[in-house]
Amino acid sequence: MTSPIYLAIDTPHLDAALTLAQKVRHHVGGLKLGLEFFCANGHHGVHEMAKFGLPIFLDLKLHDIPNTVAKAIQALRPLEPAILTIHTAGGRAMMEEAKAAAGTATKVVGVTVLTSLDAPDLDDIGVGGNPHDQVVRLATLAREAGLDGIVCSGQEVKAARKAWPGGFFVVPGVRPANGKLGDQKRVVTPAQAMTDGASILVVGRPISQSTDPDLAAREIEATL
Repeated sequence: MTSPIYLAIDTPHLDAALTLAQKVRHHVGGLKLGLEFFCANGHHGVHEMAKFGLPIFLDLKLHDIPNTVAKAIQALRPLEPAILTIHTAGGRAMMEEAKAAAGTATKVVGVTVLTSLDAPDLDDIGVGGNPHDQVVRLATLAREAGLDGIVCSGQEVKAARKAWPGGFFVVPGVRPANGKLGDQKRVVTPAQAMTDGASILVVGRPISQSTDPDLAAREIEATL
């Protein structure tokens, strides 16, 4: 069975990314290329990482007016990413146009509430309520707009799955028991996230900063 773990490649250095991916390629289900990597390496970097034969998750979190996002996604279509992220906060029209612009092989998923934010952060930016309520609200909007799924923390994925049984749920910010939180605030263990309905898990530093990344990936997979 393919691992649900997608390794987050959050480095601007292509050589380091290739070395890391080579070490863990047999024990992860895909590679997530973030904004830092893409800004440094562009299409060329994505093509190089795709040579491992693993699904590519292009995590650019696009957020702009509908026409601009649609054209950006059209420009990304030759890369044929398996998964592509946009921000649900861009609204229904933006999400609809984003999905229409993507290739049929690409899942377009909407970021709801970043795992680095908590209730006081939402209050600071004028969003009433708590992260749970906001995630469920945006999940419903994403479903109505025709997206394939959403990105949410493990703390909300159970409620999101209940509201959207057929959705595709990406859970980042998972941490093994006793793992360092870093800049994440709303975290759960990988096993809990999968139990609660995650489709895939995004794991970065617990693997990439380990002295033995392949062993770290295998240990996390074993908990699932």
